[in-house]
Amino acid sequence: METFSIRDLRDRTGDLVRGAEAGELALVAKHGRPVFLALPFDETLVREGVLAALALKLFATDVVSLGKAARIARLSQEAFITLCGTHGVAVVRYGADELQKELEDMNGVPGR
Repeated sequence: METFSIRDLRDRTGDLVRGAEAGELALVAKHGRPVFLALPFDETLVREGVLAALALKLFATDVVSLGKAARIARLSQEAFITLCGTHGVAVVRYGADELQKELEDMNGVPGR
Protein backbone atom coordinates (compact mmCIF):
# COMPACT_ATOMS: atom_id res chain seq x y z
CA MET A 1 0.00 0.00 0.00
CA GLU A 2 1.48 3.29 -1.08
CA THR A 3 1.04 6.49 0.90
CA PHE A 4 0.55 9.86 -0.78
CA SER A 5 0.54 13.28 0.82
CA ILE A 6 -1.97 15.89 -0.29
CA ARG A 7 0.95 17.67 -1.97
CA ASP A 8 1.89 14.42 -3.79
CA LEU A 9 -1.54 14.32 -5.38
CA ARG A 10 -0.75 17.43 -7.39
CA ASP A 11 2.33 15.87 -8.96
CA ARG A 12 1.59 12.15 -8.74
CA THR A 13 -2.07 11.73 -9.63
CA GLY A 14 -1.00 9.40 -12.42
CA ASP A 15 0.80 7.15 -9.93
CA LEU A 16 -2.33 6.96 -7.79
CA VAL A 17 -4.47 6.04 -10.81
CA ARG A 18 -1.95 3.48 -12.14
CA GLY A 19 -1.81 1.85 -8.71
CA ALA A 20 -5.60 1.66 -8.55
CA GLU A 21 -5.70 0.15 -12.04
CA ALA A 22 -3.19 -2.45 -10.81
CA GLY A 23 -5.49 -3.27 -7.88
CA GLU A 24 -3.41 -1.56 -5.19
CA LEU A 25 -4.69 0.34 -2.18
CA ALA A 26 -3.34 3.81 -1.45
CA LEU A 27 -3.49 5.94 1.67
CA VAL A 28 -3.67 9.72 1.34
CA ALA A 29 -2.43 11.74 4.30
CA LYS A 30 -2.31 15.39 5.27
CA HIS A 31 0.46 16.47 7.64
CA GLY A 32 1.18 12.79 8.31
CA ARG A 33 -2.39 11.97 9.36
CA PRO A 34 -4.54 9.65 7.21
CA VAL A 35 -7.30 11.49 5.35
CA PHE A 36 -8.69 8.81 3.05
CA LEU A 37 -8.06 5.37 1.62
CA ALA A 38 -8.20 4.87 -2.15
CA LEU A 39 -9.74 1.48 -2.89
CA PRO A 40 -9.61 0.19 -6.49
CA PHE A 41 -13.00 0.06 -8.18
CA ASP A 42 -13.00 -3.53 -9.40
CA GLU A 43 -15.27 -6.54 -9.78
CA THR A 44 -14.78 -7.52 -6.13
CA LEU A 45 -15.93 -4.11 -4.97
CA VAL A 46 -19.02 -4.27 -7.18
CA ARG A 47 -19.92 -7.85 -6.27
CA GLU A 48 -18.95 -8.05 -2.60
CA GLY A 49 -19.20 -4.46 -1.39
CA VAL A 50 -16.75 -1.96 0.04
CA LEU A 51 -16.05 -3.65 3.37
CA ALA A 52 -15.41 -7.09 1.89
CA ALA A 53 -13.23 -5.67 -0.91
CA LEU A 54 -11.22 -3.63 1.58
CA ALA A 55 -10.83 -6.60 3.93
CA LEU A 56 -9.66 -8.85 1.08
CA LYS A 57 -7.06 -6.31 -0.06
CA LEU A 58 -5.78 -5.68 3.47
CA PHE A 59 -5.56 -9.40 4.23
CA ALA A 60 -3.99 -10.32 0.87
CA THR A 61 -1.23 -7.75 1.43
CA ASP A 62 -0.61 -8.87 5.04
CA VAL A 63 -1.76 -5.55 6.51
CA VAL A 64 -4.28 -7.28 8.80
CA SER A 65 -4.81 -10.79 10.14
CA LEU A 66 -7.55 -13.15 9.02
CA GLY A 67 -9.61 -12.43 12.13
CA LYS A 68 -9.30 -8.67 11.73
CA ALA A 69 -10.16 -8.88 8.03
CA ALA A 70 -13.26 -10.94 8.82
CA ARG A 71 -14.33 -8.29 11.33
CA ILE A 72 -13.74 -5.49 8.79
CA ALA A 73 -15.88 -7.40 6.26
CA ARG A 74 -18.47 -8.04 9.00
CA LEU A 75 -18.30 -11.76 8.30
CA SER A 76 -17.58 -14.82 10.39
CA GLN A 77 -14.06 -16.19 9.93
CA GLU A 78 -15.54 -19.18 8.11
CA ALA A 79 -17.44 -16.94 5.68
CA PHE A 80 -14.34 -14.79 5.15
CA ILE A 81 -12.22 -17.88 4.41
CA THR A 82 -14.82 -18.89 1.82
CA LEU A 83 -14.70 -15.38 0.34
CA CYS A 84 -10.90 -15.61 0.14
CA GLY A 85 -11.17 -18.91 -1.70
CA THR A 86 -13.68 -17.45 -4.13
CA HIS A 87 -11.24 -14.65 -4.97
CA GLY A 88 -8.07 -16.75 -5.02
CA VAL A 89 -6.59 -15.28 -1.83
CA ALA A 90 -4.51 -17.86 0.05
CA VAL A 91 -5.53 -18.24 3.68
CA VAL A 92 -2.67 -20.51 4.72
CA ARG A 93 0.69 -19.03 3.82
CA TYR A 94 3.54 -21.35 4.63
CA GLY A 95 7.02 -20.87 3.28
CA ALA A 96 8.78 -24.00 1.99
CA ASP A 97 10.68 -24.51 5.27
CA GLU A 98 7.57 -24.02 7.40
CA LEU A 99 5.57 -26.43 5.26
CA GLN A 100 8.30 -29.06 5.45
CA LYS A 101 8.41 -28.75 9.25
CA GLU A 102 4.60 -29.03 9.49
CA LEU A 103 4.66 -32.16 7.33
CA GLU A 104 7.43 -33.68 9.44
CA ASP A 105 5.52 -32.85 12.62
CA MET A 106 2.35 -34.42 11.22
CA ASN A 107 4.22 -37.59 10.23
CA GLY A 108 5.42 -37.93 13.82
CA VAL A 109 1.89 -37.89 15.25
CA PRO A 110 0.67 -41.36 16.31
CA GLY A 111 -2.14 -42.71 14.16
CA ARG A 112 -0.99 -41.03 10.96
